Amino acid sequence: MTVLIVGAGPTGLTLACELARRGVACRVVDKAPELFIGSRGKGLQPRTLEVFEDLGVLDAVHAGGEPFPKFRLYQGKEVVWERAVHEMLGTPEPTASPTVPYPSPWLIPQWRTDEILRDRFVELGGQLELGTEVLGFEQDADGVLAHTNRGEIRASYLVGTDGGRSTVRKALGVGFAGETFQTERTLVGDVRADGLDGRFCHILTDAGDITKRFSLWNLPGSEHYQFVASMATEKVPELSLDGVRSLLDERTGRTDVHLHDLRWISLYQVNVRMADRFRVGRVLLAGDAAHVHSAASGQGLNTSVQDAYNLGWKLASVLGGADESLLDSYEAERMPVAAHVLGLSTLLHQRNFRSGPAPSIHQLDITYRGGPLAVDDRADPGELRAGDRAPDGLLPDGTRLFDAFRGPHATVLAFGGTRETFAVPTVSLAPCEGYDVTEGTFVLVRPDGYIGAISSSAEVIRRHPAATC
Repeated sequence: MTVLIVGAGPTGLTLACELARRGVACRVVDKAPELFIGSRGKGLQPRTLEVFEDLGVLDAVHAGGEPFPKFRLYQGKEVVWERAVHEMLGTPEPTASPTVPYPSPWLIPQWRTDEILRDRFVELGGQLELGTEVLGFEQDADGVLAHTNRGEIRASYLVGTDGGRSTVRKALGVGFAGETFQTERTLVGDVRADGLDGRFCHILTDAGDITKRFSLWNLPGSEHYQFVASMATEKVPELSLDGVRSLLDERTGRTDVHLHDLRWISLYQVNVRMADRFRVGRVLLAGDAAHVHSAASGQGLNTSVQDAYNLGWKLASVLGGADESLLDSYEAERMPVAAHVLGLSTLLHQRNFRSGPAPSIHQLDITYRGGPLAVDDRADPGELRAGDRAPDGLLPDGTRLFDAFRGPHATVLAFGGTRETFAVPTVSLAPCEGYDVTEGTFVLVRPDGYIGAISSSAEVIRRHPAATC
């Protein structure tokens, strides 16, 4: 039983790690001859850091990145202001707590995130198959037969994580409804820049107009900066180092900033689109193959990682004998999340650094309440509900709840002690911060760190699809 993953970006590699650590055989193919070399998705949100801790890669992510720098606005060479991310959003400064260990976003170039996930996959026994393009496929009741430029691959399931232009989605005939912002383009790439001081998101302007900016982000552990500039479609410069230099001069008038060593460049057209379906039989879509949107608010890579995290344990469970209907919950849970992210990123894109109501971008408040796997039979539910992210917490022995959750298994939290036994690890504890439940209550935490069930009945917990994972 094999899962074929088409696309070796953050989505596909996260899913590969999820499956591999559960002992599920998977093949990851990508038509590119090498991993992506650009910094594109450079921000990891707090929830993604929690996911990566569970996958065993957080130490490497911390070593390869740094806290998000402040934004610094220039008018010519003069610094107008410096603001942290929370100040840009108009929210309180985030602080760590027992329930939220990683409250702030983390800066790390996408190419390094890809390498870390690849290395983890290899450590778990996997291997990438680069230069392998899926040309088409067909499925039957028992599996999927994919045709590639290197031969045929038979798999139990196929997951398309091959980006916004997804070959898998197109071959399925799944619609990709939404809109394209026809009148604007965004230029992004990696380049060295001499003449800037300090580690910031340097927002360079000529007259202080933030809507006419040329941004240069310091990248951790690298001499390159990521540059970002949006413009009208008819004003797109040549996609070359000279073209980027001309745009910098036009936007800022500065001659003291010297750009050189262009590593990567891309012209980005903002699309706000979502697939009509995330599953067709034995073929599923995740990440940009299922939804694309503006880069504003840094949600893309993070939403894609959570797609994979949601899908991984379900695929493994079904391959291990669980009812195949469990896979339907993937679309039911993730499609509303994708729709919300499309709306959030579009709002912040249109705001274009102007002030407004503070949005939530940390993804800690994503919930599957009301979904097919959320069971909560309490007469008087508290603030924490089934479907919510399970908060971290400190245990009397000095360990954390996340330590208990870590791994491919589900966990039962038994509040007030119990003689009941479950097929998954059980932690007995008193009601604590983040868990406003009464004694005698059981909380089932799914393998992906979301609450599957809250009940005083052990049998209700045992009947949950995650209770044997």
